[in-house]
Amino acid sequence: MNETGYPEHYNRLRGLLRTLRKDVPGPMSGFTHLHHEAMADGTLDKKTKELIALGIAIAVRCDGCITYHVHDALSVGASRDEIVDTIGVAILMGGGPSVMYGAEALQAVEQFETTTQGAS
Repeated sequence: MNETGYPEHYNRLRGLLRTLRKDVPGPMSGFTHLHHEAMADGTLDKKTKELIALGIAIAVRCDGCITYHVHDALSVGASRDEIVDTIGVAILMGGGPSVMYGAEALQAVEQFETTTQGAS
């Protein structure tokens, strides 16, 4: 991850994605629709889907995805303990590199929780 904190990284990514949606409207419109449909409540609720997405993000080593899905998992009510369990499964599935990315995800949780508590 870069030198900024995760909340700042999240906001930076949101700005980059807005630009991408403007500059590449067709594919991004399709991706946005796919995201909304895939993450909508169904047999699995949004929280479960965000935890799955976070586990995959850790296992495939995507910094931006980890930032987004930690934020979004917390936003839909995932607890720190649920995220920690998700990190454990991601480590199982992704091996040693997922240990490092799991540590990054845990740091993101701590930073988002601190930011949220400070805003209350």
